[in-house]
This record gives sequence, structure tokens and C-alpha cells, in this order.
Amino acid sequence: MEEPAIREFEMSLSDGPSDDDDEFPSTLPTDGSHSGSIRKGCDPLAQTQRSKLQHRRARINQQINKEMRMRTGAENLFRATTNNKVKETVALELSFVNSNLQLLKEELEELNSSMDVYQTDSEAVNVPMIPLGLKETKEVDVTVAIKDFICEHYGEDSFLYDKEIKELMELRQAMRTPSRNQAGLELLMEYYNQLYYLDQRFFSAQKNLGVHFHWYDSLTGVPSCQRALAFEKGSVLFNIGALYTQIGARQDRSATAGIDRAIDAFQRAAGAFNYLKENFSNAPSLDMSSPSLCMLVRLMLAQVQECVFERITLTTQDTHFTSQLRLAQEAARVSDVYLLVQQTMAQPLMKDYVPFSWVSMVQVKSEHFRALSHYYAAVALCDHMLLAGGEEEEEEAEKAFLQCHASVPAGPQLSQVLRDPEKRRKLGKAHLRRAVIRHEEAMRVHSLCKILRKMDILQDVLSVTHKRSLDKYSELDREDDFDEIAEAPEIQSHTHQKPDIVPPNFSTVKVTDIFQRLGPLSVFCARARWGPMRVICLNKREGGLGLTLRGDSPVLVAGVVPGGWAEEAGLREGDYIVAVDGKDCKWAKHGEVVHMLKSCSDREVEISVVTLHSHDTQQVERRAVMLSLCSDKENTRHRLLSGAKGQSSASLLNWNRKKKREGSTITKRLGSAFSLSFGSIRDTEAMY
Repeated sequence: MEEPAIREFEMSLSDGPSDDDDEFPSTLPTDGSHSGSIRKGCDPLAQTQRSKLQHRRARINQQINKEMRMRTGAENLFRATTNNKVKETVALELSFVNSNLQLLKEELEELNSSMDVYQTDSEAVNVPMIPLGLKETKEVDVTVAIKDFICEHYGEDSFLYDKEIKELMELRQAMRTPSRNQAGLELLMEYYNQLYYLDQRFFSAQKNLGVHFHWYDSLTGVPSCQRALAFEKGSVLFNIGALYTQIGARQDRSATAGIDRAIDAFQRAAGAFNYLKENFSNAPSLDMSSPSLCMLVRLMLAQVQECVFERITLTTQDTHFTSQLRLAQEAARVSDVYLLVQQTMAQPLMKDYVPFSWVSMVQVKSEHFRALSHYYAAVALCDHMLLAGGEEEEEEAEKAFLQCHASVPAGPQLSQVLRDPEKRRKLGKAHLRRAVIRHEEAMRVHSLCKILRKMDILQDVLSVTHKRSLDKYSELDREDDFDEIAEAPEIQSHTHQKPDIVPPNFSTVKVTDIFQRLGPLSVFCARARWGPMRVICLNKREGGLGLTLRGDSPVLVAGVVPGGWAEEAGLREGDYIVAVDGKDCKWAKHGEVVHMLKSCSDREVEISVVTLHSHDTQQVERRAVMLSLCSDKENTRHRLLSGAKGQSSASLLNWNRKKKREGSTITKRLGSAFSLSFGSIRDTEAMY
């Protein structure tokens, strides 16, 4: 198995969530109640074409994992032994294992290139899109680790949280097989959002849970394993982007509604991959490395541009000269963006990583749309004459014609070409010749790839457009054409709709902290440190209990009267009340706690309290002030920063912090409130 990266997967943070943020992972009930997720994954036993593909991919991933373990062991033995005979035997075994690995990777590449599985069932003839398969993961059992942490850190009976742990495990199991629709996206986002709470509750800088997350590379099947929760988060986010690509590829693009849905899906896929690229570092698998994500973002944007061209083709009803030139420029734009993707795939790190079928498909599309740009230019020149007597129209047409070409065509001036039918015919014929050459190149590249040859719909598209250009060329060809046709210039690419990168908006899926019975995150989180729970027995005397309460969820002991009964019983300023007479009140409002205390006025009352601790008193005080100021918000909603704001620092999750950010702990560390000036926290308090 692949060695874990030396530096664990990280996410970059600049600033923590601010008090002005309006978007949160969920709306929390103030009573700590919680209902399980209603979202479920696909039936793993359902024999759909896509599920069979995923099962085969999972099987190959497991075989690759086994072979890599064998190779690692053989390599270690080869380095350790000094016996030449053993070295020869191990070298032979290594060659056999490497051969098996190569065969498995080729088989996995063929599966990952099965683009037709994800395409629409429509009979419309459209160029297929390139979808991305989901990352596979092994089952992870966090039961023991979480139970131990609850016992050690929170000091509670872990068996009381069996239901919550089971729900978490079921949610992770469900997100391994998301359906290929909006429900599947919501399932992945729900788990992604839930990881925020998991990180806050159980992952601290001082102690690691010891849980290993295993994920397989989406394209090569190479396994990676890390203990960092950031790796789990990043892999889920990658699958969100991959699922968007599958949803986009399956849309029926024979109508504008389907095209719009495809555009939206591919733009959101680009946003997910871009968000991953900007917020992660030290990726243990190549599919989540910066070069790979950059390539995927460009690929998604190219497919958006292709959809834009298809929509313009459908909606262009008039056959005006300038309309056809616009189609030519849009097609040239699609060709250019695919050429950029092709160059990205040719980079050293990507060259041997990206499937050959992907590279071939991108090259085919670049040539195909370049051919279409010349074809529409020829149609504009030869089939659509200018209306007579329109001086303003002639100027507009001449301007559009000049802007359409990347360089000025050789020969007569443009105004003469536009007014002379014969010159227009010859220039149009030159464009058609270039179109035919480009079509033939696209068909040649297509024929070199075994996987693309199996895609009948792609073969049909290339054949139809090639024949159309040939027929048009034959129509314009004359027996007395003895003059050599001038070389037509390239079409200047231009688009009227540039693709947008739409970041993921996690606030669309509301979730509730599964482990919220542990208490509000402002106090009861993995990074907080507090002393053991103390039980204080109070008897009400004349003059009251002798304590001042402030805030809620949980209620804070703002002060104790010197010499009062509360002080004598051991209650201290800065204590948090977590239970009254055995009734949990971590989520209780100020008034509810007061009511419980007053209802016990005629007898002894037991108050369970905890006290937060910290080594940095100044930072503790500042943190406590901020927590108290925003406690009302936290009782109802928890933060979820939307990617729609376009900030790379916006994250719903607290990832592994980098050292340079550890100093900024105002919003990241908890502490006691012993030396606070409580009047600066809240203007409502009560003496009891």
C-alpha cells in the first residue's frame, strides 16, 4: 500500500468564521433534540449499468491495493537481503507484480473511459461529454475511537451515544453510493457538512483519534491512507464535483432546457474542483493534486463552452450573414478552450496520468469545432447574400467580417469580397477546404483510440459533419476553377457567454449536529479543556443563593457573593452550569435554568458545573467575550460559509491548521472566564 504523505492533507485557512456571516451548516434546536438523516444512498446490490461499473472499479481498486502491498514487501526484501539468489527471485517476483499492476491499471483506465455509460438516453446526436468516476473508499469504523474520546475528554458514558455513532456510520455508508441526481448531491453535502461537527467534537491538535481514512485514486485506483480528517473532507468534495460531471453528461442537450442544466452542472463541477484546489495542500493522491484539479477545472469549463455553442445553434433561427459568422466564432472559441485543455493534459505530471481516451477525445473535439468554425464561415459567405440598398447593414457586415478573421484574408479588400459573389464563393470554398482537412484530422485521431471507436454516437457526429462539409465543397466546386484557391485565415474565437466557476454552496443543505447532546460547540468541543464535573449542593437562605447568572446554552456563573452560600458550597465565578438536579441543561436558556432553581427553593438543589481552563489567559478572555456575544446566534444556527462568496478562505470546516495561523486564536480557542469583566459581555444578568 502507498506510504502516507509526510505532511498530512491540509486545508488553508486565513480567517475563521466571522460574526457577520449569515450562512451556517444548520439550524440547531435549542433543546438538543436531533432526528436522523432522511437521505439514503443507492442500493449497492442494484444491477444498473452504472452500479456494475462502480462494482468493477471497486474490485480492481482492491486488486491494485493487494498488488501494491506485495510490491512494497518485495522491494523491502530486495533492499534488505544480501543473498544474490534471493535477490534474483525477488526481482523476478517484482517484474511479475509490476506486470499485473500495469494490466489492472489499463483495465481501470478502460472503465474510467466508459463515457457512454453516463450519457443521455436521448436519440439526439450530440458529441459525448467527459464525466468523472467517483472516488472509492473503504469502510471505516470509528465506534471505538469516538467512544474512547467521549469517555476521556467529555467524561460521559459513551454507551449513551450508541445511537449517534450508528447514525454517523450509516450516513458514511450511504454517501459511498450516491444517486446520480440532486438527492445524491444533497447526501454528499450532508455528510460533508456533518464533518464540520465531527472535526469540532473529536479532532484536536493535542490528540489524534487514530482513525485511518482509505480512498482510491479516481483514475488510477492507487490507494491512499491518512489519519487527517481533511483527507476525508477533500475526497467527499471531489466526489461532489465528480457527481456534477455525471449529471451534466446525462442531460438531453437536444433542447435548451437540457443544455441549461448541463451548463449549470459543469459550472458547479468546476467550482467544486477549483474550491478543492484553492483550499487544499499536500494531496496524497494525484487526482486531488493541484495540476490535476487545474486540468479538471479547464475541462469542465470547455464542456460548458461547448454547451453554450449548442444552445446558440438551437436558438439561432435567422440565417443572416452576421448570425452565421457568430456561430463560426463560437465554434472557434470551443476549439480554443479544448486546445488549452489538451496542452494542460500534456504537462509532465499529467501526461502519463490522464487516460488516453480523454486526451484523444479532447483532441477530437478541438479539431471538430475548428472545422465547424470554417464551415459556418463558408456558409455565411456563400449562402447569405447582403440585402440590397442597406448601407448601414453593409457597414455592420463588413465590421463583423473583419472581426471574424484572426488575420486579413489575402487578396482583394473586404468590401470588394462582400459585394462580389464570385470572390465570396472562392473565399468560402477556401474555408470549406480547411474545414474538410480538420474533419479528417478529427476522424484520424478518433480512429487511433480503441475506446472512442466503440462510441457509435461520436462516430456518427464526425461522419455527418464531415459529409456535410464535403457536400458543400462539391456544390461550390466548378469545372473551370483552374485558379489555385487562396489559404483561408483562421477564425477569430469569440463568445457571448463566458463560463462561470460556481463555488459549492453548502448552506443549501441544512444539517443538525449528530452529537449535539454533548452540548453547545462554543464550550463542549475537542479543543476546549475543562476540569472534572463538580456537583454543588445549594440550600436557599434568606438573601438568595448568592450567585449571579448570565447568558444561556450553557448558563454562566457570572459571579458569586463573597461569604454567600454559593461560595461556601464551592461555586466559582466562571463555572458553566450543565445540570440541575440531574437534568441536563447544556442547551437550556437562561430563564429555564432560573425556573429550575426557583422551583427547588424549598429544598436542597444539586448543580453540576464545569470550569474551562487554558494556558493563555489573555486569549481566553478575548475568546470568552466573543463566545458570549454570539451565543444567541449559535443557539439557533451554526456557521456554513457559502462558496458563492468566492473566497478561498471561506470554509465550513476547520481543517488541519498551518503553523502560521496558530497564532490567530481569537476565534479558534476556548478558555475559562475567570477574570472577565462580565459587564462587557451581556447587558442582561440576574442575581439569585
